[in-house]
Amino acid sequence: MPDTAFDQEMDKSADSSIHSSSMVSKAELIDAGLTALNELGADHICKVCIANSGSCCNGCQHLLDGVGCQKRNTSCTAWLCGFHKFLLYEVGELEQWNAFWNQVPGQDYREDFTPEHIKIEKKLRRQKFAMDHLGEALAADLQEMARSHISIGLILALREKLDKNIDQLMNGDDDHKKKARLKRKIKVLTSDFQRFHYLLAKYQEQLSSDITP
Repeated sequence: MPDTAFDQEMDKSADSSIHSSSMVSKAELIDAGLTALNELGADHICKVCIANSGSCCNGCQHLLDGVGCQKRNTSCTAWLCGFHKFLLYEVGELEQWNAFWNQVPGQDYREDFTPEHIKIEKKLRRQKFAMDHLGEALAADLQEMARSHISIGLILALREKLDKNIDQLMNGDDDHKKKARLKRKIKVLTSDFQRFHYLLAKYQEQLSSDITP
């Protein structure tokens, strides 16, 4: 059993700062997206990919070495790599993430043409409980895989496989056999994520106990 403490601290800011049917700025959209990802501990996963030469920002003209992105946009904020998709999928937030960003126009590759202010109908939920330990645990599992496997590019290959399979699972296809097959494949691909699965089970128990009257 992984030696990782389970954080039961509740998130004090459970309500999103962006509410439904409201006019918001592009900057507010980007801030909301980055905040949501940080609350899931997504930044820990990014550090693992960067260390394994797999930064999603490689070659971007807006990336300043040692500093980071110099020009945030809605496109890059909305985009999720395979590991981030898996994280949101497992905590039940991937559908609402996609629904939120699908209402934001002007997204392109590493740039956007999003108006400075737009009206949105769906909000991006903030988490009721602290969840950054889940992203941190997933990152620790990935680091362990990178250390224990000789294969060069293992982490990046796994990221792409998860990306492909989760996209297929979420594409709205009503083929239940296909969905079951994809879920099994995702489970096999992530079988080495022991720390993550352990803390995810604890998180789900916490949610269940909170819902139970």
